[in-house]
Amino acid sequence: MSTHIDPTEEQVHAFAARAAEKDGPVHMLNLLAFVDDGELYLEYGVAVGAHLERVGASIVYAGNVDGLLIGGADEWDAVAVVRYPSRAAFLEMVTDPGYQEIAPLRTRALRDSRLIPTDSMDGF
Repeated sequence: MSTHIDPTEEQVHAFAARAAEKDGPVHMLNLLAFVDDGELYLEYGVAVGAHLERVGASIVYAGNVDGLLIGGADEWDAVAVVRYPSRAAFLEMVTDPGYQEIAPLRTRALRDSRLIPTDSMDGF
């Protein structure tokens, strides 16, 4: 099984292209598997707060995974949903030198992850 901690260059370019053509809020679903009991990721979570606030983002939900109802092996320790005012705001945050200083905390804290941009669905 391959792990995914940071995006590939191709993924970054595709996300940036989407940001250029689409404005409006994006909710980022974070699926998180920790290298420890979550303490390292908590350190990142505290540090990222000011960066989220600076770009107008907010944590909508964060919680620990409590088993699976549908699916295979337990892969994830926690999930989080973060709302950004736009894809451009997300890119602004992650390319900021101050954020780049704390980004290694996230990398060290995770065994595996998925970061899934989502748009609201009409009718739900």
